[in-house]
Amino acid sequence: MNDRLTQEDIDKMQAEIDHRILVVRPQLLSEVNEARAQGDLSENYEYKAAKQAKNQNERRIRYLEKMIRTAQIYKDNSADDEVGINNRVTILFEEDGEEECYKIVTTVRADSTNNLISIESPLGKALMHHKAGDRVKVDVKPDYSYYVKILKIENSKDESDDRISSY
Repeated sequence: MNDRLTQEDIDKMQAEIDHRILVVRPQLLSEVNEARAQGDLSENYEYKAAKQAKNQNERRIRYLEKMIRTAQIYKDNSADDEVGINNRVTILFEEDGEEECYKIVTTVRADSTNNLISIESPLGKALMHHKAGDRVKVDVKPDYSYYVKILKIENSKDESDDRISSY
């Protein structure tokens, strides 16, 4: 996997693992045992559903543990007036005059439909460490690039953006 994650991302993943192990796992095991006690397992939908939920929880735990184990810690060394991780950046696309606002995030929190762009994306890479007023070239393909102008940089800490994708 080797995703570039912040220490905050790793802490959130560990908190989710702890919750799933200490709270969700015992609850799901209890549901499996209750459904098993109802008798004939071959036609017991509650038992199958409880087992499926338990297995999904275990898969999520393994996924998060692997993400943490293989992560590369990303340290943002951008200055306060430069684009960095968790900043909201308002840019102007020079080609069509459109203004857009994006939040720069790590790969596991990227969600282009909600304007959360990864530090690994072409736009995210291009914007990093630039300042408001800078004109930035974004290389998309070897034979295609475009320019954007950074209009505004805001430090942002919106908890609704802090979800970790489940892939």
